[in-house]
Amino acid sequence: MTANYSIRPMTRSEVDMAVEWAAQEGWNPGLYDADCYFAADLRGFLVGLLNDEPIACISAIRYPAASQHADNTGTGEDFGFIGFYIVKPEYRGQGYGIQIWNAAMNYLHGCNIALDGVVAQQDNYRRSGFTLAWRNMRFEGKVPAGLIPSGQTVSLQSLPFAEVERHNNILFPTPRPAFLQCWIQQAGATALGIMEHGKLAASGVIRPCRSGYKVGPLYAESAAQAQQCLNDLLCQLEPDSTFYLDVPETNPDALALAESLQMQLSFETARMYTASTPDLPWQQLYGVTSFEIG
Repeated sequence: MTANYSIRPMTRSEVDMAVEWAAQEGWNPGLYDADCYFAADLRGFLVGLLNDEPIACISAIRYPAASQHADNTGTGEDFGFIGFYIVKPEYRGQGYGIQIWNAAMNYLHGCNIALDGVVAQQDNYRRSGFTLAWRNMRFEGKVPAGLIPSGQTVSLQSLPFAEVERHNNILFPTPRPAFLQCWIQQAGATALGIMEHGKLAASGVIRPCRSGYKVGPLYAESAAQAQQCLNDLLCQLEPDSTFYLDVPETNPDALALAESLQMQLSFETARMYTASTPDLPWQQLYGVTSFEIG
């Protein structure tokens, strides 16, 4: 069955293939996500080939421990994130998926590994050592007419990158500068923040996707700041445009923000970890950056 099946890291162009497969699965990736995802870990995308034909893929992004960085922020342990776990439909149920899954887990050996998996697969992930932390709820909405910019936000690109990274590190277990620089500068995206006392207190990014736009991340110290930042991000779009916000169910203020915009639940995932849930101020998380790489 597997004599001619091999697994290796993807090239950059093959990551486009993985994103296309994700689109076919209905995951609605961003138009320019691939560059940023690949920047996060140049060896973190794996492809499974049967007789040299790509039939399976997975991402296993390995983020180095914060202790390896000068600012020493974060958890102090390597952190991994699994996503893009796809086998072409005609090859499912034949053992190819579990082999590329095991290759990803081996690559992330020694990490606290996270994923946002479909709820129906929770039991399978538990058998691989994952424990449920919370559910992430994807809400879909339409940009209201008559939005007025708050006047409180600034472009993240206008700020020193060190400050943007400092704020990101509050709610992500380890620094990821290469990804973050790409994320806030990607084509078609708007990245805004709110400054308080010389520091970022809120930040958010909105980017174009195959369908509509996704907001992610959305970080804020208060519900009012989250609302202001989201308002100004939505002001970049035409009224009645479709947008999505991925909200952790553990933040009632984030759920209330989605409700205030009359957004509807369209999808959910199970956020799971192999070790303990990182000790971070999750009440400041109003929108997840990406279900694919955290």
